[in-house]
Amino acid sequence: MQQTLLTTLVSCLVIATSQATTTTSRQVVRSFVSIAQAEGVGATVRRSIGHPQLRRLDPFLMLDEFNVALPGGFPDHPHRGFETVTYLLPESPGNLLHEDFMGNKGELAPGDLQWMSPGRGILHSEMPASRDAPAFGLQLWVNLPARLKMSEPNYQEIPHAGLPRAKQGNVEAIVIAGEAMGKQAAVFTNHPITYIHFLFSGPATHFHPLPPTHNAFAYVISGSGRIGGLDVHAHSVVLLSVDATQNGVLLETTVDGGSMQCVVLSGEPINEPIEQYGPFVMTTRAELQQTVADYSHGLNGFERAPGWSSDIAELAHTHQEL
Repeated sequence: MQQTLLTTLVSCLVIATSQATTTTSRQVVRSFVSIAQAEGVGATVRRSIGHPQLRRLDPFLMLDEFNVALPGGFPDHPHRGFETVTYLLPESPGNLLHEDFMGNKGELAPGDLQWMSPGRGILHSEMPASRDAPAFGLQLWVNLPARLKMSEPNYQEIPHAGLPRAKQGNVEAIVIAGEAMGKQAAVFTNHPITYIHFLFSGPATHFHPLPPTHNAFAYVISGSGRIGGLDVHAHSVVLLSVDATQNGVLLETTVDGGSMQCVVLSGEPINEPIEQYGPFVMTTRAELQQTVADYSHGLNGFERAPGWSSDIAELAHTHQEL
């Protein structure tokens, strides 16, 4: 009986030891500050991925922070070959309107998420709803593997109440993709990525696990703190190391700083060639040339494009608001 008890205790110790996880933070490979630049029509964005210092980070093509009111906006424009993820930040003063050439219309309120997969082709418009209350948020472009670039367009729209949230002390996580603090995202992703919005309301230390094979970066929306041991502040872009021995990233705020908002994103590299011309992203030059021809002539997914114009794009030219 004593031998059985001893064996059981040893077994429990082995299990407990195997379940214990050593946390080792990824390190900062590069950091820079995102600078405001013109985009769309009369709009300004702060670009992190897509910046001259970080053109792409497979599978990510672009991340913009936008803060735009009418008459500025992003009127009628096409997409093919990748996904756009539009997240209106919870503190956004205003809403963002959307309309496409398939007849879809919608309005994002603060905290809402739209995950759009244009696939073989979409022509759409994104405009703020007001001249006085700007739409403030983030738009991410995620590349698609070659096998999915010509898939049918689809949307996932999640209202703010539908985005999973978790809180540990002074740290709150809003789960856009992947998992954080035991909460799983509400969206389906065509390719493995994680996308978490962290809100620090006071001094705190939080370790966020990341898949070891993913490329990863962080962007600071507001406040200040430390990411991967580096002091950061509003609009800092932080590229993180990829090392099988590093299983996440350490996020910190101090008594002096206290608050910080940041997003941490990671993605499995697709490792395929990229040929890009503005809003078209394909894998070969021939595919890219065909895409331009398809859009110009209304073919292969762009049949509704010739002659189409959105109603909301007209808001930039009138005093009307919705």
